[in-house]
Amino acid sequence: MTRSRLYRSGVPEQENFPATEAACHLADPSVTLWLDFDAPTAQDLAALTTELGLHPLAVASALDEDHQRPKLVRYDRHSFLAAYTVRVTDGALAASELDAFITDRVLITVHRNGTTDIDALTARWDATPDLAKAGAAFLLHGLLDYLVDGHLDAVQALDGQVEALEDLLFADRVDHTDLQRRSLRLRRSLSRLRHLAVPMREIVAALMRRNDTLLPYFQDVYDHVLRVTEWTESLRELIATIRETQLSIQGNRLNTIMKKVTSWAAIIAVPTAITGFYGQNIPYPGFGTASGVWVSTLAILIVSATLYVLFKRRDWL
Repeated sequence: MTRSRLYRSGVPEQENFPATEAACHLADPSVTLWLDFDAPTAQDLAALTTELGLHPLAVASALDEDHQRPKLVRYDRHSFLAAYTVRVTDGALAASELDAFITDRVLITVHRNGTTDIDALTARWDATPDLAKAGAAFLLHGLLDYLVDGHLDAVQALDGQVEALEDLLFADRVDHTDLQRRSLRLRRSLSRLRHLAVPMREIVAALMRRNDTLLPYFQDVYDHVLRVTEWTESLRELIATIRETQLSIQGNRLNTIMKKVTSWAAIIAVPTAITGFYGQNIPYPGFGTASGVWVSTLAILIVSATLYVLFKRRDWL
């Protein structure tokens, strides 16, 4: 599946023409092209490889389904960008690779299995028609803006999940197993997002040095990249703090339970000790008389009540 768009002097004129016509359109120096491929084969890119001089290593990277690190590589006749779209699905981060070949007048995007919202990307280009005269740099800026804003939406969604964990941490009844599972899943998602977002700083910074016309716009994208990376780092630290707090709360609750159990055990030991003493088969004061029963019972009540009041004042019960 291929989508395409032709800009002439910054004005969109034609869409969804065959990729085989790209060379004919590029004969006009006022034309800028965007071509999009969804899960292309080597044959799909073969003609463009010859016409645009795409480097074999870049083509191999675009066709390779193994996830690679986000990067920007410069070749003789074009640059190659590897980046990722991200979204939060069922509380977990899902990432999809999006590759791009960049020349002065052509932007070729490559993705797989409809994982990229191309309509959202084209809508972003249409929202800034005054920048279209910048050519492929305009298309590249819209692409990066789309990618980075997706990272920003993802980290914001993960932030909401972290806040929910904080509220759950101090609930009256906590499922600590579920809390630990959610914490680890969030930490894994944040680590994945960090690995995808941090290299974008180098990518955008390198493009800023090459595009003076759209420098303020690339600077805006760069600021968003910094916000994503800093936000992600703070959330990762917050997750670690939540885990440490959970362990501290569990330890405190265990100490409280142990204090209560120990206090009740001390109170219960009093009647056990007194009745055990009076249960010996030897004569003792009050042995065989009603007074002995009353004395032992009174001793049990007084000592147990004294211990209860003492433990209660010390907040052990």
